[in-house]
Order: sequence, then structure tokens, then C-alpha cells
Amino acid sequence: MAAGTLGEMAALRDLAFALFGLVFGSFLTVVVHRTPRKESVVAPRSACPRCGAVIRARDNIPVLSYVLLLGRCRGCDLHISAEYPVVEALTGALFVAAALAFRRTPAAAIVAPFLGLMVAVALIDARHRIIPNAVTYPALVVFGAAVPASATFGGGVSLPGAALGLVAFGGGLLVVALLSPGGMGMGDVKLAALIGLVLGSLGWRYVGAAALLAVLGGGVGAVVALARGRGRKDAIPFGPFLAGGAVLSALAAPQLSSWYLALFR
Repeated sequence: MAAGTLGEMAALRDLAFALFGLVFGSFLTVVVHRTPRKESVVAPRSACPRCGAVIRARDNIPVLSYVLLLGRCRGCDLHISAEYPVVEALTGALFVAAALAFRRTPAAAIVAPFLGLMVAVALIDARHRIIPNAVTYPALVVFGAAVPASATFGGGVSLPGAALGLVAFGGGLLVVALLSPGGMGMGDVKLAALIGLVLGSLGWRYVGAAALLAVLGGGVGAVVALARGRGRKDAIPFGPFLAGGAVLSALAAPQLSSWYLALFR
């Protein structure tokens, strides 16, 4: 096959990931808004909180509708939070990043929605101090089924690695939670299990990098919180650091591992 044709196919693949990412990001905005309130993410359709007008399909195009409407409701001119297009655009970008980092489509198809989900989890935990079971349990089931399916089609993932990652990362945080009640929530433990499942399927260095980045990020976050006047006993959500570490690890664990090992040569 000609190089030009291969390049065109790769570009179309990346474009497809971008479009799916934007749509998935739009869904995640619903998850972020409704899940902490224990509302269904399926029904009813989204509507303006002031005038109650149901958002029409033409006004629900990711990012584009927000721009065309100048960030306001078509019916009552209520300002719409910029968080919606930001989450949509960020998720689209992460989907493309996953497609570029993993050229095997089955692996990229697992990593891409996982990265988007980390955005939603980080926002929910930062805002509400919870990581809802309504997010982690379905995600564990979906990715628990996707990994063996991808392995079957030669997606470059490891089923034993996924199982070991789940047990190691989730189990490690479970021990921390049991030894220091109040210092680590069970939501963090379940999130770590999910991260271990997905990243473990890619390789141990991905799990190790995610754990290290989460700990370092949490430490920096604690120092910043203390500097801003928060007490040592004030709870700091760990979910955003777990999610951030997972995203960075998924996209750059090989490079981070090489850099770290080079320090000891």
C-alpha cells in the first residue's frame, strides 16, 4: 500500500477518534452534572435550568453549538458554563492523543474513553469529594470486558497484566485505607482498581508510573493546600491526582520510565 494511502488512513482514523471524543465528552458533561445528584444520565433530555426548554439537537453539537450560541441559552439567554465545551474539547484531544500513542486500534479504543472518564472523575471528586459507585462499577464492568476482547483481536494488551494491575494498585490503596481510616476513601480504592485494570493491560511500567505520579501530585497538592491556610486535618480529594497520574502515565509512561532509568546510568 502506498505511503500516501497509509497516511490518509491514519489521518481518517485520528479524525474519527476526535469526533468520537467530542461526542463522548458531551456525554461526560452529563455524567459530571447528574451522577453526584444521583440522577439518570440517560433521561430526561438536557434542558435549560431557568426556562426549562429542552436542548435541541442543533444546539447540542459539541463545542460548535456553544460557540454559535455565544455561550447562552437560545430561549432565555441564560449564560452556559464554559465547562461544557472545555470538557468536550479536552476529551476530544485526549482521544486523539490515545490514537497517536497507540497505533493498534483495539488498544487505543480502550485507552481513549478511559482517559475521558478520568476527566469526569477528577471534576466530580474535586467538586463533591466523592467518586460515585455509579461511575466506577459500570466502568470496571465495561473495561473488564473490553480488555479480553481487545486481547482476542491482537490489540496489544495483556489480560494477566490487567488482573495483576487491578489487584496490585487497588489492593495497595485498600491496605492504606484500612490502616489509616479517613485518610483514603473507598472511592479512591475502586478508582485505583480501575486504573490498575486498564493500565496493567498495557504493562507494569504504566501502573508504576501512575502510582508514582499520583503520590507526587498528592504531595504537591497537600503542600499547596497548607500554604493557602488549610489545616492538616482538612480533607484533600485524592481522586484528581489518581486520575491525572493515570492520564499522564497512559500517554507517556515509556518516556517517563526511560528518563527515570537514565538518571541511574
